[in-house]
Amino acid sequence: MYDFHTHTFLSDGVLSPIELIRRALTIGYKVMAITDHVGPGNLEFILNSLKKECEAASRRWDILALPGVEITHCPIADIDMIAGEAKAMGAQVVNVHGETIMEPVENGTNMAAVSSTNVDILAHPGLITPEEASVAAKNGVFLEVSGRKGHGLANGHVVDIARKVGAKLVLDSDAHEPEDLMSREYAIKVALGAGIDKDHAHSLVDSGPSDLLSKFGVNTNT
Repeated sequence: MYDFHTHTFLSDGVLSPIELIRRALTIGYKVMAITDHVGPGNLEFILNSLKKECEAASRRWDILALPGVEITHCPIADIDMIAGEAKAMGAQVVNVHGETIMEPVENGTNMAAVSSTNVDILAHPGLITPEEASVAAKNGVFLEVSGRKGHGLANGHVVDIARKVGAKLVLDSDAHEPEDLMSREYAIKVALGAGIDKDHAHSLVDSGPSDLLSKFGVNTNT
């Protein structure tokens, strides 16, 4: 199981990074990213903590834990700058909190995120437009199919738009609590519920992440 969007008590999750990784390992995770919410002020603190915890877990256990961030509710003019700083500080995964159907995310966030070459994933992008998805496809930014309650309500729209313009998809849990971590079986159900056919659902969950890992410069044999 692969998951590139999770949270700990360093932002609004409930577990420490090392405990979240341990719990993920015990239910079959092979690769995961911890992507706590960041803005300009807490970026360095979050990454310094996550790099240490992810390195320790990856060294001692049979899981690859990647330190990352989710740039959240930041001014759209600063998204590319913050994403670049995150990469320079050692973030292996840079997500941007997309324009969800539930929260007051600034209009233009989706476009700012997919226009940045420093962004890897546009998380739960809500009612994303074909234009935004086309830019994502051009720049190699993955669009997220979300396993999180609420955010997942727009999954069908995201999948439909991505299919029309050739944008790549990734399926993540957006876990904040241990119960949010996904089994492989549940992840496939999320994909099917988003309108993805059975063969492509299995591919998205099992082999699709290899493209994303290659983007991160991670050995896909992990």
